[in-house]
Amino acid sequence: MSLDSVTDQIKQKMAMAHGLTAKVKFDFDEDGMIFVDTNENPPVISHDDEEADLTLSCSIETFQDILNGAQDPNIAFMMGKLKVKGSMGLAMKLNAVLED
Repeated sequence: MSLDSVTDQIKQKMAMAHGLTAKVKFDFDEDGMIFVDTNENPPVISHDDEEADLTLSCSIETFQDILNGAQDPNIAFMMGKLKVKGSMGLAMKLNAVLED
């Protein structure tokens, strides 16, 4: 599993994220990061480390499982596999986008 394949999946999910206006960072530690600015239309997606309203940190494998529906993000959070820094309300909105 690569950062590029996860980035492609994020692009597809964020294209459907109407009404979500935020800057979100997905941090996969040494595997890299994905920065998404949904204030732009279409959302701007990069691998730059920029200031974000919400940062989700986990392994790239855990995130891939979340995207594929094999891992519930709420359970991953409670088990410590997923860390959230920033607005929990925004995280819940993003959760709905990622699970679709």
